[in-house]
Amino acid sequence: MTRVPLRPLARILEARRKGENPDAIERENIRLRHEQMRDKARQRAEGRLLVLGLFFFCAFTVVGARMGLMAASVPEEPRASASTSEIVNQRADIVDRNGRILATNLQTHSLYAQPPMMVDKARAASELARIFPDLDAEDLFKQFTGKRKFIWIKKVLSPEQQQQVHDIGEPGLLFGPREMRLYPNGSLAAHVLGGYKFGVEGVYAAEVIGTAGVEKAFDEFLRDPANNGRPLELSLDLTIQSAIEEILYGGMKLLNAKGAAAVLMDAYTGEIVSMASLPDFDPNNRPVPLLEGDPSDSPLFNRAVQGLYELGSTFKIFAAAQALEIGLANPSTLIDADAPMRWGKYTIKEFEGHNYGPLISLTDVIVKSSNVGTAHVALQIGEKRQQEFLKALGFFEPTKVELFEAPYAKPLTPKNWSDIHTITISYGHGLSASPLHLAAAYASLTNGGTKVTPTLVKQAYRIPGPRIVSEETSAAARAMLRAVVTRGTASFADVPGYGVAGKTGTADKPRPNGGYYDDKVITTFASVFPVDDPKYVLVVTLDEPVETSGTKPRRSAGWTAVPVATEVIRRVAPLLGLRPVIEPDSADGVTKG
Repeated sequence: MTRVPLRPLARILEARRKGENPDAIERENIRLRHEQMRDKARQRAEGRLLVLGLFFFCAFTVVGARMGLMAASVPEEPRASASTSEIVNQRADIVDRNGRILATNLQTHSLYAQPPMMVDKARAASELARIFPDLDAEDLFKQFTGKRKFIWIKKVLSPEQQQQVHDIGEPGLLFGPREMRLYPNGSLAAHVLGGYKFGVEGVYAAEVIGTAGVEKAFDEFLRDPANNGRPLELSLDLTIQSAIEEILYGGMKLLNAKGAAAVLMDAYTGEIVSMASLPDFDPNNRPVPLLEGDPSDSPLFNRAVQGLYELGSTFKIFAAAQALEIGLANPSTLIDADAPMRWGKYTIKEFEGHNYGPLISLTDVIVKSSNVGTAHVALQIGEKRQQEFLKALGFFEPTKVELFEAPYAKPLTPKNWSDIHTITISYGHGLSASPLHLAAAYASLTNGGTKVTPTLVKQAYRIPGPRIVSEETSAAARAMLRAVVTRGTASFADVPGYGVAGKTGTADKPRPNGGYYDDKVITTFASVFPVDDPKYVLVVTLDEPVETSGTKPRRSAGWTAVPVATEVIRRVAPLLGLRPVIEPDSADGVTKG
């Protein structure tokens, strides 16, 4: 800035020449300079005031707009932000073969506490203990008065419980939305469904993951967003499952059994229409697994899949069918059944000391359930061929059914397969397998001779498996099993109109430390119906049953497992769409009037 001199020389000289006072010039210049400085200061101040006014105007506009948006929005609690990835908690439904819900999702809330925000911690603790009897007021109060700033109280709340907590009026008790798994049918098909648990958890979401059964086996499918919520369709029929569980429970209680299992399977596709295991549980409130003792004592134990039992005389049809297949015998071939049979230091006896010999037909070996006759057939077949046949039927590996527990249920076979093992395994001792193994083997044997792989997923079409036996052998085996019902040990299983064929099996229960119990058995009835055109295979197994209506306890399968299976077939066959076939009376019964 150019500064003007206060006493310009030219003006001073001129003023002196005119006789004027030169100091007046200096005073005038000082005044003009001060006015100029004053005007600049005023302009500067006015500019600052304008900028400040614009700033306050913008600030109040933003605050007012934000307040307006908040007033117009739905009130909600503030959410805590985090840098972690979003929890994906949407899970697909599980339905039966007819589309009825077996497992679905339910929107609920979790309850947590933030102690720094709490007003009356003692009252909150006592009120929560009153609402939730499993909580302790003293423990809650200690947590509320501790150093923690976040405490989970309940992971899942019912609407009624949420309202009761809300009525406490405590600002430090907060709710977070959460999705949980719901099984609307309670304990129905519990062992198939398995259950769920929470994985990664947050205040406003939790990861729902399967913990057992198909929930665990299909966990990736059920959580995959690419499926667009497409449900998992099981082969189960909810109506059939309900009927079988009801009958099985009644039979278990009536026969004083420790447990029971049943498998109903399509004889051609391997689709499991029903799988039941008792005692069971409610997957909505899944119990804690046992950490010691016998696993079968837990209601979580799936006897149909995990239960490995010696299945007794149900195995005899396999020896008979193999003898037919390789040409060693036909249904009428006479077999040595003279009891007892001695093999080295071992003695093979018949049930209750019977002797069906010296010679009976191969059909009667099955009908009368002769241990000795089956042993002679098995020795003719030989160790190697017996192993190959049982391996083809699936008795050397776990079933491929879509359950998390299935791969761990591998049949128990002898380490060194000797002649005595060939004998005992032929009539169901020395090899332990599950009822599901037995159902798959019976389906493969009786459906025309093609291998069946059990599945819990609804099948759109059938893919035939490899051939196990010829159609002729399959038909002959069915005829033998039918004779067991019409004139053998399973006479109680003759359901008019449905042509039931099957085989009983009673096996002494092994002791944990070796040997067998004298008064505890595993009884099984494996059946197929209708015998002329097999549609379904049913296996019923009871653990430690005893029938006490007579003068002495009866534990054989004919008195225990067979009546239960008969009631199942009588009840579910019409539900399966099977029409009864009226069999004509024998001509021998016609009399001349």
